[in-house]
Amino acid sequence: MPDARLASPGGPDPASTDDSLILLFMSCHPSLSITSQIALTLRAIGGLGTPEIGRALLVPESTVARRITRAKRSIIESGVPFALPSAQERERRLDAVLRVLYLIYNEGYASTRGSDLQRVELAHEAIRLARMVHHALPDDSEVTGLLALMLLTHARHRARTGLDGSLIPLADQDRADWDAGAMREGISLITDALPRGSTGPYQLQAAIAAVHDEAASWEETDWPQILALYEVLLRVDPSPIVRLNHAVAVAMVHGPEAGLERLATVSGRGELQDDRRFHAVHAHLLAMTGDRTAALDAYAAAAERATNLQQQRYIHAQMQRLRD
Repeated sequence: MPDARLASPGGPDPASTDDSLILLFMSCHPSLSITSQIALTLRAIGGLGTPEIGRALLVPESTVARRITRAKRSIIESGVPFALPSAQERERRLDAVLRVLYLIYNEGYASTRGSDLQRVELAHEAIRLARMVHHALPDDSEVTGLLALMLLTHARHRARTGLDGSLIPLADQDRADWDAGAMREGISLITDALPRGSTGPYQLQAAIAAVHDEAASWEETDWPQILALYEVLLRVDPSPIVRLNHAVAVAMVHGPEAGLERLATVSGRGELQDDRRFHAVHAHLLAMTGDRTAALDAYAAAAERATNLQQQRYIHAQMQRLRD
C-alpha cells in the first residue's frame, strides 16, 4: 500500500515562500565551513542532537557543539535577510544542502540512538525538503538523483522491521511490503537524471538502490551490475562508507575471501574502526568463510559500538546463531 506522505505534491507552494527551504539555504551560507553548514542545518531543521550529528559526521560531540555555536553567531552577525537566495547563490550552496538532506535521511533510515531502528517522520521530512529543492532546481541531475535515492530506499521501510521493531535485513524482507509507487517514481527520476550532465554520487547510489528494488528476490539481485556501479562511485566519491559497501559487493560477486581482502584496505586507513557497520560487515564475511571464532569477535566489536537498541539486538542474534 503506497504511503501518501511520499506522494509527489499536486500543487506545492512556491519554494520561495517555504520557510523550511529558506532556512535550509540560509544555514548553508558560504561564509560558514561545509562542516558547520551541515551541523547547523541538521540541528535547525532535522532536529538532531549533537551526539547524533557527531556520529553522522564522524566527529566528536564537542566539535559539533562548537561548530553550531560559531555558525549561529556568523549568520546573526552577517545580517542576511530571511529570504531565499538568488538562483546563482543557490547553486553555490547546493552541495552542502544536498549533503545535509542526505544525512538527515540517513538518520531517519537508521537512527543512531534510541529503541527504534527507524525515525520515519525524519525520513519523511528529508524527502519533503528534497522535493522542495527539486521543485526549485528541476534540471539539476544530482538533486533529482538524491530524491530518487531517498524514494528507492524508503520504499522498503515497512519491510525493514518486524512487529516487535526488530531489524530485518534486506535478504529476508518481504518484498510485497515494499512501496511500489515510491519505487516507480524513484526509477523514473533516476532514469531521467542519468543521461543529463555529469554523473554524481547521488545518481550512482540511486542507480544501485534501483537494482536492489527491481530484483524479484535476494537471490536474483544483479550483484555484478551493483559492483560495476560501485566501481564508478569509488572514482567520484572514495569515502570510507563507499569503500565498505564496495567490499560487500566484491564479496557477493567474487566470494567472501575477496571481500575480506578489499575490507583490509578499508581497515588499514583506520577511519571506520569506531563504526559499527565496519565490524558488522567484517563479522558477516568471516562467518561466510566459516571462521566462527573470528566472526564472533568481530560481532562483539560491532555490538560494542552499536548505539541503537535494534541494531544491538540484531548483532546479538547473529552471535547466538553462530554459537548454535
